[in-house]
Amino acid sequence: MRIVADENIPLVDAFFGGLGDIRRLPGRAIDAAAVADADLLLVRSVTRVDSTLLAGTPVRFVGTCTIGTDHLDLEYFARAGIGWSSAPGCNARGVVDYVLGSLLVLAEDEGVDLASRTFGVVGAGQVGGRLVDVLRGLGWRVLVCDPPRQAVEGGDFVDLETIIRECDAISLHTPLDAGGEHPTYHLLDTGRLERLRPGAWLLNASRGAVVDNQALRAVLERRSDLRAVLDVWEGEPQADVALAQLCRIATPHIAGYSLDGKLRGTAQVYQAWCRFSGQAESVRLDELLPAPWLDELTLDAGTDPNWALATLCRAVYDPRRDDADFRRSLAGDEGQRRAAFDVLRKHYPVRREIDGLRVRLKGDAPSLAGVVRALGAELV
Repeated sequence: MRIVADENIPLVDAFFGGLGDIRRLPGRAIDAAAVADADLLLVRSVTRVDSTLLAGTPVRFVGTCTIGTDHLDLEYFARAGIGWSSAPGCNARGVVDYVLGSLLVLAEDEGVDLASRTFGVVGAGQVGGRLVDVLRGLGWRVLVCDPPRQAVEGGDFVDLETIIRECDAISLHTPLDAGGEHPTYHLLDTGRLERLRPGAWLLNASRGAVVDNQALRAVLERRSDLRAVLDVWEGEPQADVALAQLCRIATPHIAGYSLDGKLRGTAQVYQAWCRFSGQAESVRLDELLPAPWLDELTLDAGTDPNWALATLCRAVYDPRRDDADFRRSLAGDEGQRRAAFDVLRKHYPVRREIDGLRVRLKGDAPSLAGVVRALGAELV
């Protein structure tokens, strides 16, 4: 069997090496010629997979090691009889860690207590739903907007206008959908951006076009009270330099780039391939995960819970490093900036997840234990 894989997918050899010959390419370089004799295609979000790419090829299964599928033409797959899989939830924890780290930076900048803010989460799927659980577990007020889930489940959801009107911090975790019953393309347009509360924080770690980037740049230029955190951009790998300079944190689509998340994505696609092909699984992720650099932290019972929250989050991940790396990459001409965007993603440093951290408490400290449990770390 012949396999074509994005070169940024980890553990391809470990999971798929026994199935056939593997050809690795940059995701943006995977074209019709590259897959002309391929049976299996493994991609990430930078590769558009549709009839233009696959028509006339022997590809019978496409796996994307990402949670999103807006780069896949699923209707074409159905017509052509091509099997496929994504990796739902694989990087959800990494994105939650990114949002927590960004919120800590914003709170530190402005000297505010995060517990005093009202948080809005737009899109409560694998990522947003987990973020909601963490924020509410910390005892913070959270409003949730998810029209598709609300239509099916009912329950305690609010509309987007309520989020805009009442929330001090809004985090976007919706898929990109240009049509359908609940379109999300430019969900935050000029009008909605203008109606953000005074001093509001806007975080987007979903898809770039969920926010109208030109409108956001214009609003930020007019309203110095707003703060923005952007991990995703319209026109990636080209990012709006002027907009990035107006953001408090700007990063190159790496919110979910934890090592655990990337390895989990490969494992999920491998498992889906085995189901599709009727083969037994012969490789297990838990046998391949490396030990974390930081295994355990010990906190005294008298530790301030707010200090503990910041320390635990930053011990695992602090987005300011990625922000600094990205800002250095914004020099040069358009071609150089586009190349730098992909280089940062390809050579991303090792980063683990909070739920892999063990925390030991010395003494009886219910409030500290609550913080640890809410973050998802292991209390020992």
